[in-house]
Amino acid sequence: MSKVTSKDGTPITFDQPGKGPVVILVTGALGVRSHPMMTQLAAHLAPHFTVFNYDRRGRGDSGDTAPYAVEREVEDIEALIDEAGGSAFLYGISSGAALALEAASKLPTKVKKLALYEPPFIVDDSHLPLPKDYVKQINELIAAGRRGDAVALFMKVVGVPDEFVAQMRDMPMWPEMEKVAHTLAYDGTIMGDNQSGKQLSPKQWTSATSPTLVMVGGASEAFFQHGTQALVDILPNAQRRILEGQTHEVAAEALAPVLVEFFKG
Repeated sequence: MSKVTSKDGTPITFDQPGKGPVVILVTGALGVRSHPMMTQLAAHLAPHFTVFNYDRRGRGDSGDTAPYAVEREVEDIEALIDEAGGSAFLYGISSGAALALEAASKLPTKVKKLALYEPPFIVDDSHLPLPKDYVKQINELIAAGRRGDAVALFMKVVGVPDEFVAQMRDMPMWPEMEKVAHTLAYDGTIMGDNQSGKQLSPKQWTSATSPTLVMVGGASEAFFQHGTQALVDILPNAQRRILEGQTHEVAAEALAPVLVEFFKG
């Protein structure tokens, strides 16, 4: 376990398996670096790259400094890139993909290539838009000490049936999600208005000129298909790839070879 200090003094913790060019992994909502999805992906990439698998601020072993701003998370990524020598490949999944995209837009000379898996943009009526006051609702539940209800609200807005959420509350993973429930507001802030059912603005991310791979699972919901295509349509240097048979819970063994091919190509 290693640490870097972000611009505002927040310690950011990361693991660093492998050897070679650096790839930084950016996890999504409720994600931590110790989650099997991240550790398995890091293990598959380590024979080819030095992998920076980090805890985003407010999660795991990293610190958290108020007030939150998306710019602070971009600074966290920049601190990791600087630790890596000044440039790196960047991979993000789900809302972490949206964060990675923000970082690539703000740090175009430091992000050599950008790979994104299913940023959850809602650009049409294929998925219900998130409530306009979603972040406010999350913050109010956290302030009231109702962390489990904040997780349940997130599950509801992403489409998990109520009866399954009730079952999840009894699973071992639920307390771990409650620990990072306050960061759901962070991810909601990152997504901004891009889950409203409206088309993405072509003026967004125009400075994200790094070669970009936008991936979607072939078995994923329609709104992921539509959102990823909408993103590729407005990015200046992007391509789209479908990972057949995969869903939002993408398998490391399916994802890693695609990342290796893209980053080494």
